[in-house]
Amino acid sequence: MGLSAEQLNDGLDAVAAREPAIARALGIAGYPEPRIRDRGYATLLRTIVGQQVSVASAASVWNKLEAALGSDCPVDALIASDFDTLRACGLSRQKQGYARSLAELVISGTLDLTNLPADDEAAIAELVRIKGIGRWSAEIYLLFAEGRADIWPAGDLAVQAGIGRILQLDERPSEKATRVLAEPWSPHRGAVAILTWHSYNNAAL
Repeated sequence: MGLSAEQLNDGLDAVAAREPAIARALGIAGYPEPRIRDRGYATLLRTIVGQQVSVASAASVWNKLEAALGSDCPVDALIASDFDTLRACGLSRQKQGYARSLAELVISGTLDLTNLPADDEAAIAELVRIKGIGRWSAEIYLLFAEGRADIWPAGDLAVQAGIGRILQLDERPSEKATRVLAEPWSPHRGAVAILTWHSYNNAAL
């Protein structure tokens, strides 16, 4: 599961103690709510379903999939489904390929989502073996579903924009610059990432 409220608050307090800009942002925006997802196959399948569509569209497709396959779309039911069945639920050919890639890795035991490597980079490398799961999706999964405290999705545009506002930079930093800026905040970068999303639309920052 993701970082608890206590873990988030403790992590942000630790960073705020040595970074005045984070302390200022906390004072204005307050502590963020936890962002928690279930660990495992269903959460990654939902990630694939939700790519490049609205939240409402993703929810509609997921509901149709569950109606056709069962609760949480069991791996064996997904593998056994033909193209037309999945297409009728709203899954494009490309997303069907991604979903089958995930299911096959799980069924074969090649990907063990209950025992990903403890090293964050090694865990990301495991997850991106799934077709359709890139670095950003892997990082979000590790942060929200596994509660890995030092995940820093520097490629996320909202994280870049949010940290730019928090640090009062003249422009949104690049992915590389965003990664470098956060190095002093390790091992609590995940909490800071969640703060950037929480405070993104706060006009007072």
